[in-house]
Amino acid sequence: MDIILLSTADWDNPFWTNKQHVALELSRLGHRVLYVDSLGLRRPTASARDLRRIGKRLMKAVRPPRKVRDNLWVWSPVVLPWQRYSVIRRINRLLLNAGLWLWMKALGLKRQWLWTYNPLTTAFFDLRSFDCCIYHCVDEIKAQPGMPVEALEQAEEDLSRRVAIIFATSTQLAETRRVWNAHTYYLPNVADFQHFNTALDPRTVIPADLAAIPGPRMGFIGAISGYKVDLKLIRHLAESRPDWSIILIGEVGEGDPWTDASLLHGLDNLHLLGPRAYEDLPAYLKGFDAALLPNLVNDYTDAMFPMKFFEYLAAGCPVVSVKLKALEEFTAVASVTSNPAEFTAAIEQVLGGNAPDLEQRLSMARAHTYEARTLRMLALIDGVCS
Repeated sequence: MDIILLSTADWDNPFWTNKQHVALELSRLGHRVLYVDSLGLRRPTASARDLRRIGKRLMKAVRPPRKVRDNLWVWSPVVLPWQRYSVIRRINRLLLNAGLWLWMKALGLKRQWLWTYNPLTTAFFDLRSFDCCIYHCVDEIKAQPGMPVEALEQAEEDLSRRVAIIFATSTQLAETRRVWNAHTYYLPNVADFQHFNTALDPRTVIPADLAAIPGPRMGFIGAISGYKVDLKLIRHLAESRPDWSIILIGEVGEGDPWTDASLLHGLDNLHLLGPRAYEDLPAYLKGFDAALLPNLVNDYTDAMFPMKFFEYLAAGCPVVSVKLKALEEFTAVASVTSNPAEFTAAIEQVLGGNAPDLEQRLSMARAHTYEARTLRMLALIDGVCS
């Protein structure tokens, strides 16, 4: 099939999510995929990060889609970011449809499948022009800072009712969307097992910057954003156990420029290494004695399945997490805790050798891969779109 994949993340974002991995798996299976970069749902700020992103986007927008893999092209369209205003959405609809028509014609693509992650899709495209429409719901996007909540709520219900099928990455997302569409299926986030399992390869070397930090090392990898990471918990952990090194790998304020990172400064055993390339993450995980999921518990994380969970397991890391709803069924392979005292005690248990069995952790990760999940999704799509 020819597939237009409407993403909410730019292809070249250093932290890959469902969108990039699904596009890659679909192209590997022989489908031709046009990956459409994020359309800028969050309102921009005057921060240096947002201004740089706008500048890069404008530079990319004048270029044709670029081929990044066999059967896979990436298009960065021109859009106005103030999506809360209906007039802006109408302008963006004209820009997007004109650009899509032009580049699909240039690439020889047909309007067969629309695979979307964007709740505002019906504001931009006429779903009737595609043979089959799929909504992959991976986040409660309206719960993120700076989002046009009212517009998202109305548009997402409209989208959910009109697509052929919905895939949701948490039980809460599935339950709420199933009210609108009976063809809603829960398929959790997964991992590239082979990639992250290289952490257990004897030839994989712990990076020098991490190796220089004394152990034991507790680490978190991901966006360090105030709306989903519990910065108070991280500081509590560092203050209460000065003999532990707390490692944070990721960009502070990614997706949330209002993040106050002051709690992460001033402690000798709290190390912010910044973002690292995807291909280097297994080597960093090899240097962790425990991998952490120190998330806030709120409306966003209640509907979230943490991307890093199966990546941590595939790397062989013992996992210590706060009590996320999505992880209730995985307590046999991870330590899921209810408060800071339990969180700290669980790490102590791991350091004492009392972690879930390694082979059990690896077996769970092997069962949750992008390849297996994509094949499952395609089989379900065939049942409703054939």
